[in-house]
Amino acid sequence: MKIIFCDFSSDHFLSLNGDSSDTNLNGGECMNPMVVNAFPVGIVHVINSGNVESEGDLRMEPSVGLEFNSSDEARDFYGLYAMRVGFKIRTGQLYRSRRDGSVSSRRFVCSKEGFQLNSRTGCPAFIRVQRRDSGKWVIDQIQKDHNHELGLEGENNSPVLQQKPPVAPKSLVEVLRRPKVKLLGQIENGGSSPSGIINFKRQKRGGDGRQPLPEPYTGLEFNTANEAYEYYQSYAESVGFRVRIGQLFRSKNDGSITSRRFVCSKEGFQHPSRVGCGAFMRIKKKDSGSWMVDRLNKDHNHDLGEQTVYVNKFSTASKKFIEEETNGMVSMDLGEMNTGKLIKRSRESKIGTDWYPVLLEYFQTRQAEDTGFFYSVEVDNGSCRSVFWADGRSRYSCSQFGDVVILDTSYRKSNYVVPFATFVGVNHHKQPVLLGSALIANESKECFTWLFQTWFKAMSCCRPKSIIADQDMAIQQAITEVFPGAHHRFSSWQIRAKERENLRSMPIEFRYEYEKCIYESQTTVEFNTTWNSLVSKYNLKGNAWLQQMYDKRESWVPLYLRGKFFAGIPIGETVESFFGTQVNGQTPLREFIPRYEQGLEQCREDERKEDFNSFNLQSFSQTKEAIEEQCRRLYTFTIFKIFQDELLQSYSYIGIKTYEEGTICRYLVRRSGNENDKHAVTFSAVNLSVNCSCQMFEFEGVLCRHVLKVFKLLNIRELPSQYILPRWLRNAEYRILCGAESRVSSQELKAFMIWSLRETACKYVECGTTSVEKYKLAYEIMREGGKRLY
Repeated sequence: MKIIFCDFSSDHFLSLNGDSSDTNLNGGECMNPMVVNAFPVGIVHVINSGNVESEGDLRMEPSVGLEFNSSDEARDFYGLYAMRVGFKIRTGQLYRSRRDGSVSSRRFVCSKEGFQLNSRTGCPAFIRVQRRDSGKWVIDQIQKDHNHELGLEGENNSPVLQQKPPVAPKSLVEVLRRPKVKLLGQIENGGSSPSGIINFKRQKRGGDGRQPLPEPYTGLEFNTANEAYEYYQSYAESVGFRVRIGQLFRSKNDGSITSRRFVCSKEGFQHPSRVGCGAFMRIKKKDSGSWMVDRLNKDHNHDLGEQTVYVNKFSTASKKFIEEETNGMVSMDLGEMNTGKLIKRSRESKIGTDWYPVLLEYFQTRQAEDTGFFYSVEVDNGSCRSVFWADGRSRYSCSQFGDVVILDTSYRKSNYVVPFATFVGVNHHKQPVLLGSALIANESKECFTWLFQTWFKAMSCCRPKSIIADQDMAIQQAITEVFPGAHHRFSSWQIRAKERENLRSMPIEFRYEYEKCIYESQTTVEFNTTWNSLVSKYNLKGNAWLQQMYDKRESWVPLYLRGKFFAGIPIGETVESFFGTQVNGQTPLREFIPRYEQGLEQCREDERKEDFNSFNLQSFSQTKEAIEEQCRRLYTFTIFKIFQDELLQSYSYIGIKTYEEGTICRYLVRRSGNENDKHAVTFSAVNLSVNCSCQMFEFEGVLCRHVLKVFKLLNIRELPSQYILPRWLRNAEYRILCGAESRVSSQELKAFMIWSLRETACKYVECGTTSVEKYKLAYEIMREGGKRLY
């Protein structure tokens, strides 16, 4: 590290690199150099007395203009200064170049900056270093004043560097007899902890009399998994890396945890700081109840630090421990132990700090271009967290197609760089339409509640009838709170994943009967009877997963979902991501916005093509019935094909009247030659209302073959208006916009009208540029229309 401090008034400078030669600075000579020995932060030479060596050499203070070879050197220097003065530091915000996305400046702040924890006081002290064209980093901003008391000068606020301990004998009795991990319930009055929260507050390490920590090896035994985790953390700290909790494996018989993996924090590629390191330790539970190391890899693919400083807070690993202990149903805030007391605090954000300035700049640019653009950032104690945004077109689309909403959080299927989620609807061509985008800070109830409330506000208080989202307890609770009347349907991919995990240990016969119960039951009585019989037959009444799925049956069993409107989104099929592979949780920051814009424009271009086809092309009629001609004129291509298929299928069915009283009659409609394919249709002559036991209209919004057969028997030649949903019509935009006048502000209505006219104009442009003749016609139409407007 080379640090230059120059007093231009006296032509003196200070060099911290052990080099006493004169240095030319800015074209002038700086004379009489002084040499100071500097060490990286947290690394201090130790002598027998335990005092810091050459303390007088570390008296240099930060100042504007101080130069470093790298940002890491700047942090090390500021850490040394902080140690001497009596405070600790953290790495703060960074800024990236607009040209290439590289880091252009960094802030290093006092550890008490902000208010994310109760121990923080919003301290303003910091330094900012900026990268020059030469590659050097220079302090360009500084604030030395703190708003809290500082520690004694010379107090060692970072652990003293320990030499890597020698390998000890294989007996760990001495080391493991000292418990370092306790449940909160064991701390305060011996009470139980409702969430099994683990306190990772560590005993102080160091000192000359400290026992050397043995290295891990295959066959090493522990009393508990927590002991193994704490041991591996201590080992990692002495070697120079951090630990995360990796994969776990459960018993096929009772679902209990049988093995765990503890991995290097740089394992995987979810974050730019991770490099796919392969180092890990796996422990396996023995029949005796103890745990033994059965697999081990000590090799790292990155440099190890001289010492890892432990930060006393809940890590991602801790959170995973907690979730496993509570079956992933944790919704309370994580806490940290500070002097033995539980402190509530906000959950950590999974969004990198470098994303916020880039997104905010993009939002401001889009807002200048689009008056209907909306964005919101969740702020918690001065820190940015979740982000939501939607352009004018998405907000306009929600006024048309916001009755069914999919919250796509499929980024959680695999490792991810950014927690990118989308709100998606289904348009009148049965295409996906974007209704908003978000970066989700974490999977807490509070986070999802903020997200749903923000979406609700952005969409002019549009309340969806149905929502398709994951089954996590946090999401369930948030939907119940924000959209109490909406029906929550669980995402199919998550249901399938849980079934694969829990059914693989079951007999093949059980799996067959399980699927038959779910997909072939026709009534709720039949389903309940079959399910209870199945559980009793295979002695699975104590199976927690089966009980949980039964309790939530209305959110995933097809029988219970048929009577809810989901715009025909198939049950049991995974809904494809709106952006596909173009934008997902692995998209890096520098590519995110261009790929997002490109993917969005491509989907909207597909929608414009379908609109054009529906308005300018005609479907072929296959019957001479007036009901078919009525729907051919009104429906879009896609919806008309669905209706036409139901109409043609109705010719293969037979309708028999089974009941009549006053204006109400009931029919049994069955397929010719198939006694099992039958449904009951009830008709009321008072208001021409009808319903079928297949519930196709309730689920999809299009009348089924059974009802069409009854209409033919009753000589009803046109569909009653209540069975033609405006959302499926060719002119869905105009009809729904007219209905929105009473429930939106004048400014929002204007934004909706702008988008409606803009989209219509795009269709004219697309059609009018196909030939010179069509161009002339389109131009004439628009000119004549303009005269009428003026």
